[in-house]
Amino acid sequence: MPKGLTFLPSLALAAVMALPLAAETKPDAATVVARVNGDEITLGHIIATAAALPEQYQQIEDDVLYDLILDQLIQQQLLSQQQDALSKLNTLALENETRSMRAVQAVDALIDENLTDDVIQDAYDAQYADFEGSDEFNASHILVETEDKAKEIKAQLDDGADFAEMAKEHSTGPSGPNGGELGWFGPGQMVPEFEAAVIAMDKGQISEPVKTQFGWHLVTLNDKRKTEAPELEQVRAELTQTLQQGVIQARIDELTREADIDRPAPEGAGPEALRQIELLQE
Repeated sequence: MPKGLTFLPSLALAAVMALPLAAETKPDAATVVARVNGDEITLGHIIATAAALPEQYQQIEDDVLYDLILDQLIQQQLLSQQQDALSKLNTLALENETRSMRAVQAVDALIDENLTDDVIQDAYDAQYADFEGSDEFNASHILVETEDKAKEIKAQLDDGADFAEMAKEHSTGPSGPNGGELGWFGPGQMVPEFEAAVIAMDKGQISEPVKTQFGWHLVTLNDKRKTEAPELEQVRAELTQTLQQGVIQARIDELTREADIDRPAPEGAGPEALRQIELLQE
């Protein structure tokens, strides 16, 4: 055996090999990422700062954003160490912010508990159970400047001329090159005279000349239908907002009834004191 080399007995070696490997430590919110004159900045501080940033900052690459936030927190810590305590204004502002954040937490918990998918579905079913759609129309028109021109074109249409071709040839409106097609529209989307003519027509009928502020129209009704109830996903956001407001207000009303709320009105402590910022500078 070469001098200086030793071998563990086989049992000892086996025991060493059987020792568990040290568990890998995963970072958590308490993991320290910086110390500033002994004051600690944690990973949680960075994550919380990032979560509160406006949307435009969320687009920054994570490695860049991390360094920016950490640098800012270190600078803030350096500056904060120059102050022994908060001013009266900032102390009260912090109390207000704490109150607000706790209220937001309560609201979030309330919404999570009460606004399930089933609740939203039930609200949707109730709102649209008796849905009756409104009329929608699909029409085409030919727009010309004078009544005589409109009557002349109407006579040709009555003799069998193709409406779309006549629109392409004679209409001065922007839909002319498209055969006069206006697509689908509902009540209130056209000028009153035009809408009244369309409502009175049967499918395939061609109107007499109709005068509006734009000129003289010949109108044909291509089709008519009833609007359908929107799909749940189309109105989910609106429904959810309405339900949230109802749940929150109901809870506030309940808490208010159960609470002991006193609102003394000391003289001089009403609206007249609202802007007396100097009271916080004493």
